[in-house]
Amino acid sequence: MDQHATSGVSLEAGAIEAGRARWQARYDAAYKRDRESRTLSGLEVDAVYGPPGDDPRFERIGWPGEFPYTRGLYPTGYRGRPWTIRQFAGFGNARQTNERYKMILEAGGGGLSVAFDMPTLMGRDSDDPRSAGEVGHCGVAVDSALDMDLLFAGIPLGEVTTSMTISGPAVPIFCMYVVAAERQGVRAGKLNGTLQTDIFKEYIAQKEWLFAPEPHLRLIGDLMAFCAAEIPAYKPLSVSGYHIREAGATAAQELAFTLADGFGYVELGLSRGLDVDVFAPGLSFFFDAHIDFFEEIAKFRAARRIWARWLRDVYGARTEKARWLRFHTQTAGVSLTARQPDNNIVRTAMEALAAVLGGTNSLHTNALDEVLALPSEKAAEIALRTQQVIMEETEVANVIDPLGGSWYVEALTDRLESEAEAVFSRIREMGAGDMTSGILRGIEDGWFTSQIAEAAFEYQRKLEKGDKRIVGVNCHTATVEEPLEILRIGHEIELEQRRTLAERRAARDVRAVDTALAGLASASRTEENMIPPMLEAVRVEATLGEICDVLRAEWGTYAEPARF
Repeated sequence: MDQHATSGVSLEAGAIEAGRARWQARYDAAYKRDRESRTLSGLEVDAVYGPPGDDPRFERIGWPGEFPYTRGLYPTGYRGRPWTIRQFAGFGNARQTNERYKMILEAGGGGLSVAFDMPTLMGRDSDDPRSAGEVGHCGVAVDSALDMDLLFAGIPLGEVTTSMTISGPAVPIFCMYVVAAERQGVRAGKLNGTLQTDIFKEYIAQKEWLFAPEPHLRLIGDLMAFCAAEIPAYKPLSVSGYHIREAGATAAQELAFTLADGFGYVELGLSRGLDVDVFAPGLSFFFDAHIDFFEEIAKFRAARRIWARWLRDVYGARTEKARWLRFHTQTAGVSLTARQPDNNIVRTAMEALAAVLGGTNSLHTNALDEVLALPSEKAAEIALRTQQVIMEETEVANVIDPLGGSWYVEALTDRLESEAEAVFSRIREMGAGDMTSGILRGIEDGWFTSQIAEAAFEYQRKLEKGDKRIVGVNCHTATVEEPLEILRIGHEIELEQRRTLAERRAARDVRAVDTALAGLASASRTEENMIPPMLEAVRVEATLGEICDVLRAEWGTYAEPARF
């Protein structure tokens, strides 16, 4: 595909003014507030700015809320609706994490994002010998639906949107979430949130999988079909570039690999006979906001433009929502430093501002102490307040895409788009001409991991030579800092979780659990959608480990080929 394919914006005489009038009509129809927007000094500002006359670059920029959405999905930008403050949290057991969630919501958070511990991420129960020493340490431990009940106790799941960052065992965790909602009296159809589910990035970067790619894709396809039919507002798949970037990828690689994965999931939906205009709005994205301020802004703008064009021209999406790239952003964990950790507040603020200027739909800001341990309550509050200062004080939300038309930002946006298109061509060449087979081939051959490894090596080389400067690490190292008090998860959390799990096993209906697990195994041997039988297993308190072990027995496990 020509990376300079037309965006659909005409350059005929007067086209820019006609576009401005068209945008203004949509803005006036959608924007209900009558408050004037002014600078701190009292100067009135417009909602959006464009060139004073004809400008050939504008073909690829356009107006907010119009294809190709370079400047955002909505004609009102953040004036109509600010980004969602969605802080990522989870530690210890469900009760402790529930308390942190309530603190976030009471302090002004607009949504929740669940971090799970390593045993949960790997589909293991807390009493599995392989879980020893890891329970509750990098997130919350969830063994069964009763943990999910505790996790969201007092939090109305029909009203609060929830994101869950988990991929390998995402589908059984989703079923526990649905059952927890049912127990609150909330119908599944009312739920709104996001499940990560993205298994491609596990093979590419994070390495947390349960099976070979094909059975994972079967489960994802089942989830997409189930949500499209039963939970239309829920987004069953968040395609993650964050972990790809954190593994050492460049901005261009993060952009290209992530969107390629997204195209693979579009092909998966189409292979299931699903209507792209029905299931594509359920796909969302998760990007990293790194420290190179303008490059990150350009990356987000390019991502929207690429996705819109490919969904329209390659996959036949007819509706606006099917062409929209909606994304969550997290500031770069890998940019945080253990030395002079207070500097991390500044880094996070700059990265968050880049995400906002790039038009993110929701945002998590990292805490200053995350490089050392799980965030303390004080550090979590500072991270939350960072977003609120940007939202409430800086006035950056008053103007839509304020950097649009900047020669530098537009050149970077075009350059990143061009580099991404070259990667898409390479991936398709590796396969049978479609994106999915190319991704699977790239995983099998180690192409993705080698590309990221080379980028990470080059960054480290620059760091060690001093070409890349990091304050407090290889420059400006003198400091008056004092040691931080960090959050520590004691061994008693693991002992308590194991004890609780044993009590649950003893109290449940064993025959009902065995029957439900047998039904799940039977469904896995057919083309039946796996979600309904998995829900039945969850309702009778089958554990995450038991469900995943049934599927491991049916589908086997996966080991990455050794490479040298």
